[in-house]
Amino acid sequence: MAELRGKVALVTGSTSGIGLGIAHALAGAGADIVMNGFGDPGDIARLREDIASRHGVRVAYVPADISDAYAVAQMVAQGTAELGAVDVLVNNAGIQFVAPIESFPPAEWGRVIAVNLTGAFLAMQAAIPGMKARGWGRIINIASAHGLVASAEKSAYVAAKHGLVGLTKVAALELANDGVTCNAICPGWVLTPLVEVQVKARAEAAGITVEEAKRQMVTEKQAMNRFTTPEQIGATAVFLCSEGAATITGTSISVDGGWVAQ
Repeated sequence: MAELRGKVALVTGSTSGIGLGIAHALAGAGADIVMNGFGDPGDIARLREDIASRHGVRVAYVPADISDAYAVAQMVAQGTAELGAVDVLVNNAGIQFVAPIESFPPAEWGRVIAVNLTGAFLAMQAAIPGMKARGWGRIINIASAHGLVASAEKSAYVAAKHGLVGLTKVAALELANDGVTCNAICPGWVLTPLVEVQVKARAEAAGITVEEAKRQMVTEKQAMNRFTTPEQIGATAVFLCSEGAATITGTSISVDGGWVAQ
């Protein structure tokens, strides 16, 4: 495990799912956490308290709209003001919309690109100056297997995630000698609460067990009949913050059960 005591990690979209798993993992390595995302205020307060008490770290929360340039800049500024810096930036926030290209609503295209790609660019733009000034930083972009390969009816998502992988490479080149690395994690199927709802709906519609629905879902894309967990994505993020990963930059790490190996 990386020793991140004294570092501050901002994780977008961290009030549930993969982002929450990453926040816990980084806090477990000692980092103070800036959470971001939407949800019930009471639930978010409980999540903050759970991370803080479980890991003995400070936890701030900024409910910024990742697609809004001003809000993103203020999020980084507020995290810095409250906790002292933003040393680790995890661009995790994302949304999805599914439709064939010929009927894909332009407004939904714009929304998916704005959150999944432009939001990451804006957060990087706001966080990089402080990282360069301190001579240390870690940027981790949560892309997807869809950042490397495509699926039908996911044009905006696939385009955004491919763009995020490209953005990762550009940042790595620009920051190579500033003590700042930039990498992407490309998950396959991750068993989040949202995916669990999809699994149950699939099971009910097909009249099969939840376990069979899980097997069918995961093996449609992956070689491995096993979901990744948010905690495993979090562990990968922690590794990328470690000294062992100090010269890993501009790369995409697939955590996908063999999805893109096929």
